[in-house]
Amino acid sequence: MKTVKLTDNELIASYQSGNEQALRTLIARYEKRLFSYIMLSVKNKELAEDIFQDTFIKVINTIRSGNYHEEGKFFQWIMRIANNLKIDYYRKVQRMPMFDSNGEFDIFEVLSAQEDSVEQKLIREQIYNDLQRVIEYLPEEQKEVLVMRIYQDYSFKEISEFTGVSINTALGRMRYALINLRKLIAKNNVVIE
Repeated sequence: MKTVKLTDNELIASYQSGNEQALRTLIARYEKRLFSYIMLSVKNKELAEDIFQDTFIKVINTIRSGNYHEEGKFFQWIMRIANNLKIDYYRKVQRMPMFDSNGEFDIFEVLSAQEDSVEQKLIREQIYNDLQRVIEYLPEEQKEVLVMRIYQDYSFKEISEFTGVSINTALGRMRYALINLRKLIAKNNVVIE
């Protein structure tokens, strides 16, 4: 049976049964779109390659361990993994304070580079988690545009090109995403500071 004609879920099942070619087919099916998605976001080829490889390592490990559960489209799942890895990378970079290396040590520079208090971090993390949870309830098209615009800082032109819809459609999806998000936040009593 040709693996090219199989659905994503059939390929995953085939790979779990020991067919390595099924995984190659699955990766080949999405590698260009995924790499373009990452590259548009990070605008650095080496970083994009690292995130791309880490994404597929995580995908392979999840499938091998039997922890992959079909919860929608496979491509959207790998995009979420790539997006989370990108966010993790930027969080790690932001945690590393940068200092002038002019040879002079200034304790005030070190103190000013300190992070928020534990309480501030917990509050921000809770707000972020609540917001992420609420975003999951948006229709898929609205969620995709919202994530690309807010979290990945894509322009509406880039969103239009990536999703294959007109700029006006992308703008409309964003507008409805924000309207629905406000309703969901009010309904779920999420406090955004």
